[in-house]
Order: sequence, then C-alpha cells, then structure tokens
Amino acid sequence: MVEPEDRTHPQRRANAAAVLDRAWEAEAFTASDVIAATGLTRSTVIALCDELVERGWFAELPNARAAGEEYRKGRPARRYELRADAGAVLGVDAGQHGITATVADLRGRELARAHTATDPDGRDPAARLQAADAVIATALADAGTGPEAVLCAVIGVPAPTDLDGASPEGEQHFWERMNPGYAARFRARGWLTEVENDANLAALAEGARGAGAGASSYIALVSGERFGAGYVVDGHLVRGRRGAAGELRLLTLVDGVGSTHGIGNLLRRWALEVRADGAADTASPLMTAPADRLGAELVLRAAEAGDAAAIALAERMAERLARICAVLGGLLDVERIVVAGAVADSLGPVLDRAAARLDQLTHPPAPDLVASTLGGGVVSLGAVTRALEVVRARAMDLEPTCPR
Repeated sequence: MVEPEDRTHPQRRANAAAVLDRAWEAEAFTASDVIAATGLTRSTVIALCDELVERGWFAELPNARAAGEEYRKGRPARRYELRADAGAVLGVDAGQHGITATVADLRGRELARAHTATDPDGRDPAARLQAADAVIATALADAGTGPEAVLCAVIGVPAPTDLDGASPEGEQHFWERMNPGYAARFRARGWLTEVENDANLAALAEGARGAGAGASSYIALVSGERFGAGYVVDGHLVRGRRGAAGELRLLTLVDGVGSTHGIGNLLRRWALEVRADGAADTASPLMTAPADRLGAELVLRAAEAGDAAAIALAERMAERLARICAVLGGLLDVERIVVAGAVADSLGPVLDRAAARLDQLTHPPAPDLVASTLGGGVVSLGAVTRALEVVRARAMDLEPTCPR
C-alpha cells in the first residue's frame, strides 16, 4: 500500500494527476496506454495506478487474457477504468420560476433530475434556500445516493456572480433574491461549490454537448422571460469584472429592442394584445385558446401552421432577435449564436426569418444563428459540465466517496 504521506510530494501529485487525466475520457485502458499519453516510466505508472485503485478512483479490470482480447506473448496487460461511481456531481438551475437539480456520475451520465416551482416574486431568502434543499434531497434520493457522495455542486442563477459566488444587490434587490447565499449554504456541507450566472453555464453546456461544439467563439443567448447571454471567445468564457458581461442591459439602448424581455415573455404579451384588440381571425388559435395557454409555444406552432396573426408575431420577434444578434455578434466577432432555453425547440418560424434579416444587418459573414437542442435543461446540464471540470481539476485534493 502507498503511504498517505507519499501522495503529498509535488512531483508525485503531478504524475498522479497526469495518470488520472488519461482516465476521464477513456474507457478501459492499460499501463501502456498511460505511458504513451504521459511519457512516464512503466514502474511509475503501475505504482500510480495501484495507488488510484487503492484510493477508489480506478477499478482494476480482468486482464487482456481473461477478457478474451488479443495479447502478445508474455504477461497479459493489466487493465483499468475510472470508477464513475467514485462520487457524484450536482448541477442546479436555480431560476426565478423554479429550481431543477441534476445528479450525475463522474462520466457525466445523468442519474436523476428533480424540479420544484418557486414563487417568482418571493422575497424570503430562507424560502428559496429551503426549496433548493428540498429539490436537491429529492434528486439525490432518486439517484440512490446521499449528500456524502457529492464532490462538487454548481448552481446557476439569473444574476451576475463574483468569484466567491456572491451577487450584487441589483434592481429592487432582484439579483440578491435570486442568489440568497447558495455558496455558503452548500460549502457548509463540505461540497466544493460554485455559483455561476445561468447563461454562462448554458454556454458551457452548448460547447460541451450542444450547438456550440466545435466553435471557438460563440454566444449562448438564453431566452425565456428575459434574455441573458453567455460568451465564449477564443475558447474562453467571458465573465467581466463583476461577472455581469451577459446581463444585456445594453439592449435598452438598441433601436427596435429596448429591453431585456425574452421570447417567452414577449410572445405571450403580444398574443394577449392581439386577442384584446380582436386583431386576428376568430378561428385563430390566438383567439380560441384558453388564456392560460396563450404562450410562446402556441404562437410558434400556429405560425408554423400558417396562421396569419401568429406569423405576424413571429416576424416581429424575428426582427427583434436579428437586431440583438447583430449587436452581440458584431461586437464579439463570433462564428455562431445559439438560442437556448425551453422555447428553443419551437423557434423554427422565428430563426429562419431572423437569420435572413441578420445577413442584412451585419457585414458578411454573419454569425450562424441556430437553435439549441438541449431543451429546458441546458442550465443544469451546464452546471454538471462545470462541476465535472472542477472535480477533474481538484481531484488530487478529493477523496472518492464510494466504498472500495
């Protein structure tokens, strides 16, 4: 057995981290695979693999001969794999209207997800913290694990955050209400914890698993009740001095935009105005649907089906979206803008028109304008993505939580 004090030697820690790095994305691997990737000696690699097995990061698999694989003469190669169950990560989307918690293993595979609605206008920080506690407890229970298994938690909030996870007050204390002390709450449980702006996490998700993959510079434009943006420029997330780079207050200065109101908010409002004014055919879904269903998805479906009033609203939204994208894309010189959020699946009637208008508003080539394929879970997925990054970067300071 390797004595614990040996692990503290800087060179040994660096070598162990290099060996562990090889395992994150690999399936089964051998010492020879690690040697080729790291340049370390065979004796060093074998000793470190044994240590990582002992610590619970690796599992040793049947050797190549026992597994029925081809092997050369001599001793069959020892095989290893990362233990995906060596701990769990927690990604939380703590939005204004609800909180979603996702539990994933160390391969990023989702184990469970839970959601609870919250009072969007609630001013009691304790109530929001308690709601987060409850939905996290449900997700962990559904995943068949407990809080002791969590190696890192990342929480996405509709507010800027500093490097300590705190948010400024904001207008009418909104930012402070949306982030009522999550960092302190979860660090007190012994979890590595980060609190990050929700659009920034959406940008990480899009780059890792979504429409931003393969692009070095792109924007995740998150739209629901409001617009927010996460910027990746030359491969790096842009946060700004106070973490507020993506808050988009500049939209109040843009002709034809004037606010940060999002697609869901505006299409619902405009549809209600059409109904109140009697400005659609009596058979239009905008006139016949129950008022509580008169939202963005209904409007966009009706536009796709050819409803004239809905098409007019889609065109109005396309003009607004094109102006937003022209400003952001022109400022940052990105190659792609990904419109994300729950409404993204239905955006066909808007995006086609907005892309054509964007070509007219910008110097060529205009950024590609695409819809996210990650659905309403994009923020919690981004939180999981970031939590895995933290665990990988800090693995030598962590102890796996599963029984060995």
